[in-house]
Amino acid sequence: MRKFTVALLAGIALSIAGNGAGFAADLPTKAPVYKAPASAAYNWTGFYLGINGGGAWGNTTWADPTPPSSSWNTSGWLVGGTAGYNWQAAGSPWVVGIEGDLDAAKISGTGNGTDCTPVVNCQTQTTWLATVRGRGGYAWDRWLAFATGGAAFGNIQANATGTPVESANRAGWTVGGGAEYAFAGQWSLKGEYLYVDLGSFNCTAVGCSIPAPTNVNHRFNVVRAGINHRF
Repeated sequence: MRKFTVALLAGIALSIAGNGAGFAADLPTKAPVYKAPASAAYNWTGFYLGINGGGAWGNTTWADPTPPSSSWNTSGWLVGGTAGYNWQAAGSPWVVGIEGDLDAAKISGTGNGTDCTPVVNCQTQTTWLATVRGRGGYAWDRWLAFATGGAAFGNIQANATGTPVESANRAGWTVGGGAEYAFAGQWSLKGEYLYVDLGSFNCTAVGCSIPAPTNVNHRFNVVRAGINHRF
């Protein structure tokens, strides 16, 4: 009787264990959690071409060896093309690069004083502007804030009303900053400010050499927008 009871209990235990294993196998397993792949941050590295345009305002001074000098305001527009290259190390927010541009311009102003023919207006005008600048900035994904500075080149013209124009191509400097936003793949929009100093030249033409050759300078501010495409 005792052997029969032990065998019966063992059979019951095996049956319960088997049913428990089957029940556990029938339980639904936990579905894996899906994680979307992290999107890669925008990288600004690459060569780009673009167009730009905007306005300018500034000041010109005419000075001969005998004080006082004459000074008046200038203003105008400029439009042209841009080329550059950015470099950004993977995982770094810092962006460095070089940029150049060449713009047609009409930045001019008229005035009078002791350093030009007193009975007529005298004019200073810049007819084109080019810059070659370094750029350094900080990127928040598709946003880039930057500082910039380098060399500036342009043409300065000077004359009194009704007299021949004297013209000189000059080299100077520029400094400024701005922001850029990348959109639609490789396109970006840019806004920037530049301060430009083209230096000066001695005007000896009739009308701006009374009583002696007059030193003419032109300094101005530029605010412009642009659109670039990176390759």
